[in-house]
Order: sequence, then structure tokens, then C-alpha cells
Amino acid sequence: MTTYDVIIIGSGPAGLTTGIYTSRANLKTLLLAGEKWGGQLQLTTLVENYPGFPEGIQGPDLMTNMRKQAEKFGVQIMDENVTGVEFINKPYRTNTTNGTYMGKAIIIATGAEFKWLGLPSEQKLIGRGVSSCATCDAAFFKDKKVVVVGGGDAAMEEALVLTKFASEVTIVHRRGEFRASKIMQDRIMSHPKIKVEFNVEVVEVLGENKVEGVKFKNGETLYCDGLFVAIGHSPATKIFEGKIDLDEKKYATRKFKTMSNVEGVFVAGDVHDHVYRQAITAAGYGCEAAIDADRWLTENGHTVVIQ
Repeated sequence: MTTYDVIIIGSGPAGLTTGIYTSRANLKTLLLAGEKWGGQLQLTTLVENYPGFPEGIQGPDLMTNMRKQAEKFGVQIMDENVTGVEFINKPYRTNTTNGTYMGKAIIIATGAEFKWLGLPSEQKLIGRGVSSCATCDAAFFKDKKVVVVGGGDAAMEEALVLTKFASEVTIVHRRGEFRASKIMQDRIMSHPKIKVEFNVEVVEVLGENKVEGVKFKNGETLYCDGLFVAIGHSPATKIFEGKIDLDEKKYATRKFKTMSNVEGVFVAGDVHDHVYRQAITAAGYGCEAAIDADRWLTENGHTVVIQ
């Protein structure tokens, strides 16, 4: 069995950037990508805010390029789902659907998933008017009407970003009041471009090839050009519960720079970042974790072991 210097769990911008840096540092690196590799960008169409692509780039193309770059520098990538980890004894153990792998350092970059409404019509139109990121996609809705679903600060923030481009923003919430902070609610209620609909629930997204409107549970229809879902995120940390420290929302925590509370186990990207959640910040966190892991391995006298 090969003992790797670094095992990376996750294959979004954070994980692949980590691999590029660790492999270029001459660390024997295994990246466990998952059967559905590439993270949230695999569900994105045109990405216009990632540096280096003045004409934009399709999300899946960006991830394919990152993967090729990591493989070029020697990262061994396996499209296997991690089913469990063991961080008690060194080297650390990761179990997957196909086997067990040993690593001196582990970098967790499993990301987070947007919470969707769970409607077939919604899933069909993701990237064609349905979005979960106003920062990413607001510019595509210049002078158009959009709907934001949600009642927390995240939904308020999405709506405010959209007002810079859209002609009209309607926030719909299934309850009779928002749970967002008062200051955010005040900004929403006083904004001339924003309308609010309480006690309504979206049950269908209308349109065949693009969003044309939404249908509510009460039978009413609201016509619009885009739907932004802002009902929260779920960090992919279930398999790490009881293994590393998580916060109250189940996001991984960092105790020293990018290291978790377990020595030699690092975290990078949306798995710990519930504030920025951008491809470029995830990649940056991946770079940090790789450099920290390399320094930690060097300071602890680890060398490459190939068996």
C-alpha cells in the first residue's frame, strides 16, 4: 500500500488548486475526487468573474482545465467517494468505495452544496435562469425581472446585488416575516426596485429552455426572467463529524492558519467558508492549505515513502 504525503478530499477549485501546489512542491499527492467531481462549477454555465478569461469560460470547462493542470504536475486523481476517515493514528486513513488510502497529511476540500427547492422544473433550468449566486450571475439579468426565494440575510444580500442590474426584484418567502437582521430588512423594504411577497411558496418554475416565471402553491403565477434560490448551504462534512471540530452550522473550523483541530488535517474552500463562497476564494484557500501542509510536513521531518 502506498503512503501518500498528501491526500486531498474534494475536487472543486479548492481541491484541485491544492493538488497543483502540493504536486509542484514534490509531494506525492492523491486527490479523491468523488464520482461527481468538479464541485458546484460543474452546474454553472458561463463564468465571467474568474481572472484570466476576459471572454468568460463555461464552468465545466474551467474545472476540466484545472484537473488537467493538476494531473500534468503529477496529482493522482481517483473518482471515488470517501466513505470514512480515521485521524487517530498516523499515517491517517481514508476509506472510499473502492479501497483504503494512507496519507501523512489530509486536506479536506469537500465544499458545500446549495440548498435547492427540490423541484424537477428548478433542476432542469439551473444555469438557464435558475441560479444560487447573484454575485456570479446578476450581470446576465440586466433590465430583467427576477425572483429571490428566501428570508434570511443571504436572500437579502442576493436581492441587493441584483438591484444593480435587474429592473425589478421580488423576494418571496413562505412565512409571514423574514428572519434576516433588522438592518438588512430595512434596506430591502426601502429599496425602490424591490418588492416583497410573504406567505407564498414556489411549487414550479415555468419555462422550457429558460425561466419564464414561477407558480405559487396558492395557484398564482409571477412572470420573471430569473429565479435565485437563497435558502442556505449545507457543508459536505457529514463524514467528518466526530473526527474534526465543526461549528454550529457543521462547517469545518480552522484552529491554526488552515489546520483543523487535528494536527496534519487541513481544510480549504467552501467547507469552512460560509461568507464569500466564490471559485476564486476557494482556489485561494486551496493554495494556503497546500503551502501550510508542505511546511508542516517539512517541519515534522516527513519524506516521501513509496511502497
